[in-house]
Amino acid sequence: MSRSVPGATRRADAQQNVEKILDAAIDCLSRNSEASVVQIAQAAGVGRVTLYGHFPSRDSLVEAALTRLLTQGDEVLEDLDLTGDPRAALDALIRSSWLLIAQASAVLEAAQTVLPPGRIHTLHARPEQRVRDLITRGQTEGVFRDDLPASWLASALHHVLKGTVADVANGTLDPEDAPRFITQITLAAYTPRS
Repeated sequence: MSRSVPGATRRADAQQNVEKILDAAIDCLSRNSEASVVQIAQAAGVGRVTLYGHFPSRDSLVEAALTRLLTQGDEVLEDLDLTGDPRAALDALIRSSWLLIAQASAVLEAAQTVLPPGRIHTLHARPEQRVRDLITRGQTEGVFRDDLPASWLASALHHVLKGTVADVANGTLDPEDAPRFITQITLAAYTPRS
């Protein structure tokens, strides 16, 4: 007869609570970037004491939620083939990531109120590098303009994405049209001047 190990059960329960809390934090913060710890705990179905046992402050919870979203997005984008024509690769990147960015937008807004800018930049380093590398390759191959730095072109794309998320959220843009519009405006901005 096998016996359960109480410590292992507690660790599994604790991990389940962490997952529920992070799911609830992402959901609550996506709807309201100012969602409170009480609201998040209620949505997770745990008490405040349990939440604080895993996340000692709202700041640490917001950071963990943003980190989780970025990690999930990175996992999705890891499998994305960005070889070949840089324009097609940029289109694939936008189509694959814009919904991830939309979901992370409100959580990022919450993070910007509680985390130092350097920490947010560190958390975004990997996705930003993916975009800069693609732009740099496009510049090297002559299909993207090289009279502006790749970092600035990446920043411009980020602002277009952020604006698109806002337009979708306020109902002025159909989410189905968003990736096509983002790609068209970005490629127009990236095309070398003749």
